[in-house]
Amino acid sequence: MSFVRSYTKPKVFGATVLAALVLGALAGYLAQATDQSWLVTTLDKVGDVFTSLLQLTVIPLVFTAIVVGITSLRKLGGSRTAARLGGKTLLWFAATSLVAVLIGLAIALVFGPGKGVQVTPSEATVERLSARATGSWGALLDSLVPSNLFTAFTEGEVLQVVFISLLVGFAAYALGEKAAPFVNLTRSAFDLIQKIVGWIVLLAPIGVFGLIGTAFATYGNSFVRPLFSLIAAVYGGTLLVLFVVYPVLLRFVGQVSPRVFFAKAWTAIQFAFVSRSSGATLPLSRQTAANLGVDSDYASFAVPLGTTTKMDGCAAVYPAIATVFIANLFGVQLGVWQYVAIVAVAVFGALATAGTTGWFTMLTLTLGAVNMPPEVIATGVAVVYAIDPILDMVRTATNVAGQITVPVLVARGEGLIDDEVLNAPSAPPLLDGGPVREPLPA
Repeated sequence: MSFVRSYTKPKVFGATVLAALVLGALAGYLAQATDQSWLVTTLDKVGDVFTSLLQLTVIPLVFTAIVVGITSLRKLGGSRTAARLGGKTLLWFAATSLVAVLIGLAIALVFGPGKGVQVTPSEATVERLSARATGSWGALLDSLVPSNLFTAFTEGEVLQVVFISLLVGFAAYALGEKAAPFVNLTRSAFDLIQKIVGWIVLLAPIGVFGLIGTAFATYGNSFVRPLFSLIAAVYGGTLLVLFVVYPVLLRFVGQVSPRVFFAKAWTAIQFAFVSRSSGATLPLSRQTAANLGVDSDYASFAVPLGTTTKMDGCAAVYPAIATVFIANLFGVQLGVWQYVAIVAVAVFGALATAGTTGWFTMLTLTLGAVNMPPEVIATGVAVVYAIDPILDMVRTATNVAGQITVPVLVARGEGLIDDEVLNAPSAPPLLDGGPVREPLPA
């Protein structure tokens, strides 16, 4: 028991994850350099098991969190209050996405990633990605409403589950006390899933060891080196959003110290980085918002909504930079209106990122919006796909930070922040695998 208490301390847990990151990279490099197939297989299996555990929780988490979140708004006032909170939340989602995509475009235009790069993906990768459904507005609308209620859950169609969750949540809100037994059951299910996620969080060092090791063993330097300009641009853009844009908004709009924010949000951001899943990080993000003083009922609504629609890393910075990269790679000249299209897709197309393949949908949606030829889209996506695990870590960390930041901004404007809770010390969210907790007393 003393080991568990020591292990779950933020500094110890953070150091363990960092050590796993370094050891995984070394193991992957060793496996590739010495052609140790057994080590590659082991790393891949460890990473797959961890990823499967995360994906196991995403669908039930999304459904229960959204339903609980919508019904929680009843405690904050009537339907007008709920509509105002929802409207302000979505407006801030769009505004921060606009800033993020402009930063992505600025970095891409200044540094020109992709210029002079010579890299050819394997034909098998191109064919496999060409067979996947690319992002489009028509496909988004077609896939929004499920033809069967249960297949949406069994087939892992996150966007359809979001649609169902919204319908059920608003119906339960409208029914009030009549729906109380269902809401209580859903809330209990959400708490149960959070307990499971808490256990998975403890396995993060093992998971990141396998995931990073597999990435290094699979790709090595053959793709990483020529695509370094893309990696540097994506990391530069997302880190600017994460450590400049959000802190400025928190300081001057949310009246929250960035130091306090990152001290309380770091566990969630760190877990998002290693897990590459906003959905799996949802319980940590929700509790982090509560630890920052955000009213728990509003946090229960805003954070789950942000988890499926607020992705500055995957839906704004990355598509902008990757689109310019692919254009430079194939010598395609982009015009002013094509840059406008990139911005518009980032602001209005975030819903398309719901799910584990959100980056693919959003990138192909953006490439289609600027009229890239189909063969360029297929080949370009195949090129960036090779290093996607490396890019996805920082994209997801940025997503989650934004999903916590916006509720803080809206809550401050609505008088829904408890400054006493904000400034009080709090335990890391769910790090001990327990349910949602109240902040520790000062």
